[in-house]
Amino acid sequence: MGAGHRPGTGHRTSTGSPVTCRECGNRVLCEKFSPAHTQIQWTGDAATRCPRIAARVAAGELSARVRSCPQLRASIEDAVREGTLEVPADA
Repeated sequence: MGAGHRPGTGHRTSTGSPVTCRECGNRVLCEKFSPAHTQIQWTGDAATRCPRIAARVAAGELSARVRSCPQLRASIEDAVREGTLEVPADA
């Protein structure tokens, strides 16, 4: 197995690029596998840092069930456009 895999588990370890949400400053690691497939690894407590996720948690949703927020998604798309987060050429 190549880099980015955790031996014996079948799970990938993150080799992603850091992306910071332009609204709340929450920092995640992202890896693009195709234009439509993005892996996001949270690096901090998003439930307290991101006001959109915090609002959903306050309404009773589990933070682990909140997949993302629109502002973070926009920040990731901006990073792709700016070239700081690459999409593989063969995707």
